[in-house]
Amino acid sequence: MKTVKITLITLFSLITFSCTAKKDDLRNETSVLALQTAETITPTPKPDKTTIKVALLLDTSNSMDGLIDQAKSQLWKIINELSYAKCEHVSPKLEIALYEYGNDDLEKSDDYIRQVIGFSSDLDEISEKLFSLDTNGGSEFCGAVIKSSLKNLKWGKEKNDLNIIFIAGNEAFTQGTTSYENVIADAVEKDVVVNTIFCGDYKNGISGKWKNAAVLGKGEYLTINQNKKIVYIATPYDEIIIKLNKKLNDTYIYYGSNGRKKMTLQASQDDKAYEMNEEVVVARAVSKSSKNYFNSKWDLVDAEKEEDFDYKKIDKKKLSKDLQNKSTAELKAHVGKQAVKRKVIQKEIQKINKQRDAYLLKNKKENTDDELESVMINAIKNQAKRKNYSW
Repeated sequence: MKTVKITLITLFSLITFSCTAKKDDLRNETSVLALQTAETITPTPKPDKTTIKVALLLDTSNSMDGLIDQAKSQLWKIINELSYAKCEHVSPKLEIALYEYGNDDLEKSDDYIRQVIGFSSDLDEISEKLFSLDTNGGSEFCGAVIKSSLKNLKWGKEKNDLNIIFIAGNEAFTQGTTSYENVIADAVEKDVVVNTIFCGDYKNGISGKWKNAAVLGKGEYLTINQNKKIVYIATPYDEIIIKLNKKLNDTYIYYGSNGRKKMTLQASQDDKAYEMNEEVVVARAVSKSSKNYFNSKWDLVDAEKEEDFDYKKIDKKKLSKDLQNKSTAELKAHVGKQAVKRKVIQKEIQKINKQRDAYLLKNKKENTDDELESVMINAIKNQAKRKNYSW
């Protein structure tokens, strides 16, 4: 009897152990399957936020009036072209910085260099600063101004960020005590491309070391005729876009301590464009219909698109008088109505502009290869290919 009892107990233990082992195996298999499934459905990480950072270093000595005029008249065309850029199917943010150098009105202790504006996406402010530039004599220290821009600007550090310097002038690149070779080596180490724009004869720029600086900076050596008179070609679409621009301005709703001031700046920069010619007005209007013209810091329509925006934080006393007594619900409804209007107008401007571009392509016969806009856009596109940008 004892032997049978032991055998039964042993048999029961074996059966229990076997069942437990099977459960453990099943649990392990389930865990592995769950892990494999989790690995399978892990979402693809989104591309890093991408920024195109362009620093313009402009010679503002006496002989550079033509260069500054070209920059003023062609800024919006350059911005428009950059608005079509894509990097890994993402539209990059555009930031522009502006330096002037070689002007006697600047401090000698600063090597006659001034940061006019650091990297900014505020296109109205960039325009305002550019139109404020005047020319006046001076010593042009190219190495020093590049060094200052590398030190004081906040350059992009993400893998797809495009960091580009354009330095334009017409004197020897070797002026001053700062070694341009050492400075440009520092730029390359920081993933900043240095392009040089010589205002004058191609061979003179080579002898003045402008080409050598571009080669060292992994950029392009470019030449322009800074005194070339830019010919404006009128199109049947210009007046349509200009009228749409006026309607577009009516969709902005200022708020905050600087809101009214910023809306006034918007209008004043429209006026500055008119001072140049209608082509500049049209180009600016097209820029205002693009993603690069975004004013969430002072406009409620753009601000509402931000994730952290809160109507409760709005100081209604800083709104226009007709909005100050509206309830939050009424204000939201008004903003929504203006947002719809703006989207329709922007799409219409983009549509008409495509027709305008086709007209210009068919009728424009003048060579523009020696103009600031053309050389900058071509250089940016070439350098953007290195980081898988497309247009």
